[in-house]
Amino acid sequence: MSEQMTQTIPDVRKWVTVPATPQQAFAVFTEQPEQWWPASHVLLDKERVGLAFEPGVGGRYYEWDADGRQIDWGRILDWLPGRRIVMTWRINASWQSIPTDDGASLIEVDFEPDGDGGTRVTLAHVQLHRHGEGADRIFRALDGPSPGETLELFERAVRSAQ
Repeated sequence: MSEQMTQTIPDVRKWVTVPATPQQAFAVFTEQPEQWWPASHVLLDKERVGLAFEPGVGGRYYEWDADGRQIDWGRILDWLPGRRIVMTWRINASWQSIPTDDGASLIEVDFEPDGDGGTRVTLAHVQLHRHGEGADRIFRALDGPSPGETLELFERAVRSAQ
């Protein structure tokens, strides 16, 4: 991949402020993904029946169907409860699953206390160039006004958990 392509695909950062402590927001994000994960974001061929994060560095986040077939969305690279989670995003430029972190970009999620007793949650897609040819399509799909669908659903999930 050329250095020029690396520099021409910027990161995408979106944020939302939720009415919860950083620890509570982190818990909803990592323990209740089925409450906020967009229904259209599925890698399985069949209907997804579950989503989970395995806590800690090296854990995976994955989905499964009724037959027990699992597909990993990626691996956890950084796990700081109440503060930050970083994970690989194992898709290719055609939005299909890839089996390893080769070609995976990163998702960084930061949980920062807000002055009003809430938490600002920032979700960033970084190193999108790693998706290779067609990575610019991923950027265009992700880029847009904040907070975007995923964080809107996450905010609703946090409010419902209160």
